[in-house]
Amino acid sequence: MVDFAGHGTVLEYLGKRPKIHDSVFLAPGSQIVGDVTIGKDSSIWFQTLVRGDVNYIRIGENVNIQDMTVIHVARDVYPVEIGNHVSIGHRATIHGCILKDYSFVGMGATLMDGVELGEYAFVAAGALVTPGKKIPPGAMVMGSPGKIVRDITDKEREIIIRTTGNYVKYKTNYMNDPFYSRPSYE
Repeated sequence: MVDFAGHGTVLEYLGKRPKIHDSVFLAPGSQIVGDVTIGKDSSIWFQTLVRGDVNYIRIGENVNIQDMTVIHVARDVYPVEIGNHVSIGHRATIHGCILKDYSFVGMGATLMDGVELGEYAFVAAGALVTPGKKIPPGAMVMGSPGKIVRDITDKEREIIIRTTGNYVKYKTNYMNDPFYSRPSYE
């Protein structure tokens, strides 16, 4: 286990240790467990759990996983694969899903086993995407259970791009603060 004041906790599980790029920000209270890989300029925010204990989790570059989110897997069946430039809002639950590049998950949304989000797919805050649902690129999902209601607008596409860019700036600001500067997790 690696745990530093002002930083997240990184735990090895059954001989599998998270692989975290040097440019990643792990906020205090975040926990990364087991077979997890996190790419360049990504950020895992306060009180977030990324638990790759019974399957793997792959997180791409420029991904932000916001406060109090839970990411978990289904044993031997559904890993989690998150592409590049993905935003996952506060208090979301991601379980055994695939999120393609530039997909967006709103605050408090839940994505269940076998869900796949296409590029620029947008899951609205509070939506529940039921097991096995395949969301095509550029679709807006709302409700519980989640339903495709329309294609995203140009403004929503801009929100997706702007949010990932903003979170790279936020994590850089934290990492430049001496209290939060990242220790080596290796």
